Amino acid sequence: LVNQVVSHLVQAIRSKDGGFSSIERQSAGSYYERVKISEPNEFDIMLVMPVARLQLDESDDTGAYYYLAFKRSPKEKYLLKFLDEDGKLSAFKMLQALREIIKQEVKNIKNVEVTVTRKKAGSPAITLQIKNPPSEISVDIILTLEVQQSWPPSTQEGLKIEQWLGTKVRREFRFRSIYLVAKQNKREKVLRGNTWRLSFSHIEKAMMNNHGNSKTCCESDGPKCCRKGCLKLLKYLLEQLKMKYPKELEKFCSYHVKTAFFHSCVMWPNDTDWHLGDLDHCFQKCLGYFVDCLQKSQLPHFFIPQYNLLSLEDRASNHFLSRQINHQLNNRFPIFQE
Repeated sequence: LVNQVVSHLVQAIRSKDGGFSSIERQSAGSYYERVKISEPNEFDIMLVMPVARLQLDESDDTGAYYYLAFKRSPKEKYLLKFLDEDGKLSAFKMLQALREIIKQEVKNIKNVEVTVTRKKAGSPAITLQIKNPPSEISVDIILTLEVQQSWPPSTQEGLKIEQWLGTKVRREFRFRSIYLVAKQNKREKVLRGNTWRLSFSHIEKAMMNNHGNSKTCCESDGPKCCRKGCLKLLKYLLEQLKMKYPKELEKFCSYHVKTAFFHSCVMWPNDTDWHLGDLDHCFQKCLGYFVDCLQKSQLPHFFIPQYNLLSLEDRASNHFLSRQINHQLNNRFPIFQE
């Protein structure tokens, strides 16, 4: 159902002269990394636009958010109309244009009822609701630029996977293009909607799908490990706690546990650290690491180490979550039995 709707939209978006003719669809997120938990009712679809070269200027000290400008007049003339008065590429303008095309186009989709949900402030996604009785499916469409140039300096010390996946793999990853998503930086004083955030979902997907220290890990004839099982449990635990305490835990999302999980893979790099039969033990190790991070309010972004995903201003909710997790750990996870 999702594929049918998305292919229809992609064709329509390309055929309009809105400047999106080069857009390609890429699937991101948990469903495609095979670590989706619960219902397959949420999908992330990246609409990727290739851009030759951009000038990236950090918009703050996280090293994750950038203003984009063209070094010289771009081959992609169609992008010029999305520049703001300072000559920066406006995420807001591009999203608005894309949103309009999609809003018009969903009306032409026969045999499926699709609506575009109201815009959420600062969200990089255009969200579709697909009626699929008895439930609904939501699809987040994320506008992404793919830039063929080297990764910015803030990533230099990140992706510490040498011991885990090897130096060669790290080098190969760092040769891949940069992805930037139209994401509002909340820390900006004036929200002008012209910041873009680095995204590594293509690399994360590659790491998830080729996660072994040995090449044969989890292949049909190779030994099986419990890495994905751990990540699924971590995500499920957070999801259940968020349902129980929506107010206190609204700051947290699955990306927090995914990041903690990647750091755990680096701390325990060998496949022998992740025997399939040791799932409970490995899960508790990952959780222990995550609780440590919460207590210190320090969880470095896996690719941009200077960027702390847990801010000190949220110390109270970090501590709240760490208490809840400890309670679960010490009582054999009552929330899994509920």
